[in-house]
Amino acid sequence: MTNTSDQQALTELRDWQRRMQQKPTLLNRVTRRVQARLNALLPEKVHVAITTAIQKMVQGVLFGSTHSTQRPVSEGTLHEREERVRARIRAYRNTAALEGGVTGAGGFLLGLADFPLLLGIKLKLLFDIAALYGHDVRSFPERLYLLHIFQLAFSSQHTRRETYHQLADWPTTATTVTAETFDWRTFQQEYRDYIDLAKLAQLVPVIGAAVGAVANYRLLAQLGETAIMCYRLRWFAENPPLPEPQ
Repeated sequence: MTNTSDQQALTELRDWQRRMQQKPTLLNRVTRRVQARLNALLPEKVHVAITTAIQKMVQGVLFGSTHSTQRPVSEGTLHEREERVRARIRAYRNTAALEGGVTGAGGFLLGLADFPLLLGIKLKLLFDIAALYGHDVRSFPERLYLLHIFQLAFSSQHTRRETYHQLADWPTTATTVTAETFDWRTFQQEYRDYIDLAKLAQLVPVIGAAVGAVANYRLLAQLGETAIMCYRLRWFAENPPLPEPQ
């Protein structure tokens, strides 16, 4: 059972790896150019302010106190761990959908409040997933790994390829990237561009509740699946699967 499920997980991982390394499509390139032009319209001081705000927000949650983090799970097969991971994703996904519906129903002002609330839910989900795969998120490199998973989940194909290669060669990345040298500007622009279309209608009264619930549900699902694949990368690097029976 374990060998069969591991082989299936490995097959899914390889398919995902191919998708992560695909070159940007024509639509990807056009969208990126449009977003770059829109970003260029914003004054530099606005970019600096947004970058600083998101950096402080993420660092406050990701690199803050460790007392609330779950201890790493030391035992369990990949299949057993991922059953628990998927259950945790479902729970956080439902929480995010409820939060998006409540803030969306309030229109513009409450819609703005959704941003930091959703960010906190996403990061807490990553903490729990890491622990279920057996990683101690009290250590700084593990938290940096979570930051890269987050960027991989919410970025354009161009940035996604770069981030994937950093995760695939994590031992090297962990020794060369710090919270200070991390490209926070690209991080905030990619994240903002990724969720803008999904979340813009949430600011509109009446329809905002439905839009907020659906958007948050899908964003959490996307993050959860990305995290699963990223931790499978490390799992199979440390636990190579047995060959299939002849």
